[in-house]
Amino acid sequence: MKIEVLGTGCPKCKQLTANAEAALKEMGIDARVEKVTDMSKITEYGILLTPGLVVDGSVVSSGKVLSQEEIKQFIGEQ
Repeated sequence: MKIEVLGTGCPKCKQLTANAEAALKEMGIDARVEKVTDMSKITEYGILLTPGLVVDGSVVSSGKVLSQEEIKQFIGEQ
C-alpha cells in the first residue's frame, strides 16, 4: 500500500501526515506515508488545494485535513 500526502509542508499538511500515520498504526498496516512537496508532481494529480491524500495512486481527498477515522475508511476500501 502506498500513501502519499500532497502539500508544501504547511501545518495542515503535517497534521494530515500525522493522522495518516496514526491511522495506519491503529489498523496494524505496515506502510510508509510519503510526503510529496514538488508542486509539479502535485499538479500531475490534479490537486488544486492542499493538503491532498493519495491512496495507491488514487486521490481520495484534497483541500482538507482528514481525521484518522476518515483516513481509515479510505484505507479500508483499498
